[in-house]
Amino acid sequence: MKDDGKVKKGLTRRNFLKSAGGAAAVAGLTTGGIALGASESRAAAGVMPRKWDETFDVVVIGSGFAGLAAAIEAKNAGASTVVIEKMMVHGGNSIINGGDFCAPDTKLQREAGVKDSPELMYNDMMKAGAYLNHPELVKTVAYGAKDALEWCENYLGAKFTRLNFHGGHSVKRANQTANASGSEVVNKEFAKAKSLGVVVHLRTKMERLIVDKNGRAVGVEVKKGYKFPDDKSGKTAFIKAKKAVILTSGGFSNDIALRQIEDPRLTDKFQSTNQPGATGEALLAACMAGAMDVQMDWIQLGPWTSPDEKGFGYVPLFCERLVGYGPMIDPAKGKRFFKETGNRKERADAIILIGHPVIIMGDSYSVNKQVFPRALEKAMESGAVKKFDTLEDVAKAYNIPVAAFLDEIKKWNGFVEKKKDSDFDCMIFPDAKPTTVPPFYAARLWPKVHHTMGGLVIDKNAQVFGFDLKPVKGLYAAGEVTGGVHGAVRLGGVAMADCIVFGRIAGKNAAKENAWG
Repeated sequence: MKDDGKVKKGLTRRNFLKSAGGAAAVAGLTTGGIALGASESRAAAGVMPRKWDETFDVVVIGSGFAGLAAAIEAKNAGASTVVIEKMMVHGGNSIINGGDFCAPDTKLQREAGVKDSPELMYNDMMKAGAYLNHPELVKTVAYGAKDALEWCENYLGAKFTRLNFHGGHSVKRANQTANASGSEVVNKEFAKAKSLGVVVHLRTKMERLIVDKNGRAVGVEVKKGYKFPDDKSGKTAFIKAKKAVILTSGGFSNDIALRQIEDPRLTDKFQSTNQPGATGEALLAACMAGAMDVQMDWIQLGPWTSPDEKGFGYVPLFCERLVGYGPMIDPAKGKRFFKETGNRKERADAIILIGHPVIIMGDSYSVNKQVFPRALEKAMESGAVKKFDTLEDVAKAYNIPVAAFLDEIKKWNGFVEKKKDSDFDCMIFPDAKPTTVPPFYAARLWPKVHHTMGGLVIDKNAQVFGFDLKPVKGLYAAGEVTGGVHGAVRLGGVAMADCIVFGRIAGKNAAKENAWG
């Protein structure tokens, strides 16, 4: 097959890696413009530097929830630890996360009278994931989430102040941080890591995972002084990992070329909620060094994002608080079209099928009761959420057929009163009331690329596996860079649990590795 840089029939792993936008990270492992095969890439990855510029027991790639949790646990276990972050600030996607941490049988659940268990959370995750999830990994998250949440509270000092619901869960189990942002946790992780003596290198991009002749991960090649997104910037350096390398570099939602290889529909017409650096090159570099990937084509779109604001924005914090309290409407028909409490994939697919933005709305009772005040304020400042005195004003603003819309709201209110949705089986919460009290609030919704479920193959110990189906010695991973935890769909609020549960496991186990060299 002629290699002209385009994806053609007969897609192979070679042109997959060459075509991926993030493959620039492994450009040093190519020859004659053709990506190296498995045995060749192992050999290239095994090229050792003439000298190491720095040496640590544990090298962590990425500074979000998972990376900082791993660094803290590795340092507490006695390992000298460095965190490598390519961006100019720490936190990655974690710092712009919505702040919901799903865990079963928590203090907030007990106070609210919600009965939950690890078994129920496990079942919800498996069902949402179409049972493509690796059960061992799901069980690790479901049974470890409560302890991870309490670690954030008791060890880091993070505060969780209210309980929320996300579509696809059987019960309310999302413990929201005090500021409705992941920054509440990740900033406290960062401060704790620094206080323990963890070294942090910002603007340092991983270029290559270095694996020795025995297949062991022994360090990384990086670019120091890297200025995103200029791949020509920075100076090459080599960092030795005497015990292990931990990959916590996140997903690839902002690598349009790579995500289109996995799902051709996801063109640049779909924005992403992610921070700009979510480009996946560390994941590809690990694959080039022999690590195995899984389920890369399961890419999640958030159904709660708005085309009227950039990135993640504030509308998700408005929309998700209203599901089960207010209706979602197709403005072209003035009708509901899907259950508001469905999981992310179900709702996103339904909106895309309609082909244009829809709206989510609520009255003053539901909005004031459910929506975080600062999120509402910011969304209204940007114009992404609008306030109306009457339902007729809502219809006029979004060109909705008035009569059909008023009839639909009347029908919805009947469902709320009966606590039973006969049309779409939306979960109606006990404290929900009919949408009747002005002012009314509404926002437009259109999906954005949010989470990449696929990534590196790991086991319950966060150990990465290779294409030979054996563990890659000295290599661990946690968070969105891994695959298998969520299957086809990640439930909302489970990312924090996944990252912190497996990040802590990776850090502890990496510190136990026997040092080499």
